[in-house]
Amino acid sequence: MRESHQYLFIDFEFTMPEKSERFKGFYPEIIEAGIVSVVEEQIKEQFSSFVTPVRFPILSERCKSFLHITQGQVDQGISFRDLVKKMADLNHNYPTTIITWGNMDMRVLRHNCQRNDLAFPFTAKEIDLSMEYKRFFGDQNQTGLWKAVQEYGKEGTGKHHRALDDAMTTFNIFKLVEKDKKYLEKPKPPTIGDRVDFSKLLNEFA
Repeated sequence: MRESHQYLFIDFEFTMPEKSERFKGFYPEIIEAGIVSVVEEQIKEQFSSFVTPVRFPILSERCKSFLHITQGQVDQGISFRDLVKKMADLNHNYPTTIITWGNMDMRVLRHNCQRNDLAFPFTAKEIDLSMEYKRFFGDQNQTGLWKAVQEYGKEGTGKHHRALDDAMTTFNIFKLVEKDKKYLEKPKPPTIGDRVDFSKLLNEFA
């Protein structure tokens, strides 16, 4: 019996420095996580939480303004350690593929794990859907998540820059791209052997 496969659609929001702080040892930390678990094309679980940053716990005004996330929300969020544990638990449920829009999510997660002496929670194939989208449509430049979904004539799910909404929007684009891939897959042209029944042909000449 074939083992079920899980796709994890993941989106994180990160801390952002004030422009004057960029060279003072700052690095981005995850402050909101959205995860959609999909098994056999069905949503199995949705996870959403704010996350309390460890190294730079006070959000910059730029970060709060851009993401519309308050200091109180991240102060009451789960710890980064608990987020990593949640992801490790999801990873162990099924053979898994991780889908993100862009490569920053996994890069920041890896770096945050290193800085907190925590093991990276995934043993899974990782796919950057924005690069798949770029290759599929032959675009010169990488397309933003919500611009991509609008190019399909669709609307994004919920609000842009909310982690779970962006994860769900990534899932929706994945479904659209996969559907188009199947549509464009051309069947192999038949060989002459497929077109001509040689046994009948030989009988006619016998």
